[in-house]
Amino acid sequence: MAFGGYGVQGMLKDGHKLLSGLDEAVLKNIEACKQLSKITRSSLGPNGMNKMVINHLDKLFVTSDAATIVNELEVAHPAAKLLVLAGKAQQEEIGDGTNLVVTLAGELLQGAEDLIRSGLHPSEILAGYNKACQKVLEYLEALVEPGSDKIDVRNKDDVAKRMTAAVASKQYGQEDILCPLIAEACIQVAPKNPANFNVDNVRVAKIVGGSIYDSNVVQGMVIKRDAEGTIKRAEKAKIAVFGGGLDTSATETKGTVLIESAAQLEGYTKSEEDKMEALIKAIADSGAKVVVSGQAVGEVAMHFCERYKLMVLKILSKFELRRFCRATNSTSLVQVGKPEADELGYADIVEAQEIGGQRVTIVRNETGGNHIATVVVRASTDNIADDIERAIEDGVNAYKAMGKDPRLVAGAGATEIELAKRLREYGRKETGLDQYAIHKFADSLEVVPRTLSENAGLNATDIISGLYAAHARGEHKAGINVDEGTIQDLTTKSVWDLYATKYWAIRLAADAVVTVLRVDQIIMAKQAGGPKKPEAGGMDED
Repeated sequence: MAFGGYGVQGMLKDGHKLLSGLDEAVLKNIEACKQLSKITRSSLGPNGMNKMVINHLDKLFVTSDAATIVNELEVAHPAAKLLVLAGKAQQEEIGDGTNLVVTLAGELLQGAEDLIRSGLHPSEILAGYNKACQKVLEYLEALVEPGSDKIDVRNKDDVAKRMTAAVASKQYGQEDILCPLIAEACIQVAPKNPANFNVDNVRVAKIVGGSIYDSNVVQGMVIKRDAEGTIKRAEKAKIAVFGGGLDTSATETKGTVLIESAAQLEGYTKSEEDKMEALIKAIADSGAKVVVSGQAVGEVAMHFCERYKLMVLKILSKFELRRFCRATNSTSLVQVGKPEADELGYADIVEAQEIGGQRVTIVRNETGGNHIATVVVRASTDNIADDIERAIEDGVNAYKAMGKDPRLVAGAGATEIELAKRLREYGRKETGLDQYAIHKFADSLEVVPRTLSENAGLNATDIISGLYAAHARGEHKAGINVDEGTIQDLTTKSVWDLYATKYWAIRLAADAVVTVLRVDQIIMAKQAGGPKKPEAGGMDED
């Protein structure tokens, strides 16, 4: 067996690609990451621009939420994927601050590129970045607002204030309407130990029509379909849930029934009806007023449910059915029959209503003991409703983070400038080549206030120098007022950031950058699969 070529060509299979060295691997990786960072950067902060992303299924997203943008972009470059994964880790850990991770990582890589072009070796940059990251996290701990770790997570006003920054970054101008709604919904479903808060317990029902001012919170669930029969309301109702549907079951074996007369035919259908009636009567006798089906409801079953005054709901999504069971404390039964007392759920009110031309069923538990709360969002278009839903998700995630670690740091770019200032002072004391990387890390932290001011249409250079001057005077909470274009302490206006969000964002961004800089060769095997499908219209027709 003969092998063609020498060196790596002879070692690897035909069709492979090998990129190595600073120019081909390291700088190309940095370039790809910078491009991704450039996309998300202009969406940072309250004045962030929206991106219009159309995914492979032709679904349109108009949003400034970096997590959604990065997820829908389908990034193919392996180095840029590392940034995407860091963003996803932030989303799963905290639920907010994805943009900060990607933007900061892009800026750190830009700094690394400048240093590489100046002649530094990547390993020297890595050593400096690691030192800088440790120091920044130490300084961040020192900037925590005293007393902010004490919070009553059931006080609506306190909670609403602390989630203002997270919600305003997605829906600037609407945070005063949304934050109290989100706080109310979260407090309703908060467990005794707030650290165990489950974000899935706050649902969002989007109904087009009306304005955001018509949005409200429902203690319970909103199912976006009408009740099946003529009975549209039940109070203090016990609920029976059947996952398999309400219908006459077909026999498993195939059989033939020979019917010789009309009476026999009548008797055959009558026996089937009698069986169904017995089942529905047994459900009614158990005390249930509402029957929920996870699949189809047969016509015969529907007829007898009407006769026995049972309200019928159909929930076809198994996830929604599972949430319904959680909201009402009921058990989903496989077989239609009389449920046991402990298998029945309970709701104070189950009623079908019309909201904005759409029929919905509302399941309320007003006496407490509720496991699910729903924010009913009203908006003029689907895209706006989707974007409001993302802002609500950020608010709910902020509540979850508060339950675990409620500590706060000053917002509006104040924390980043203070960290950059302290890091520079530390860098000046360092000797050796590390200090260049430490200074670049400090420069990179300026990206937040710079981007905030650029997105608000302000002069970034003036703002940054003004911030440094204020912080040099000891005003370490001085941030950017994007409305007035001034520098002031915005913590008086409840512009706070959660310490945990900043901590994880800086840490994950630094980790992603270190991983990218450690790569010095990219080896790509030939892609599997046969010849590619010709493009539409690419072949000539005879």
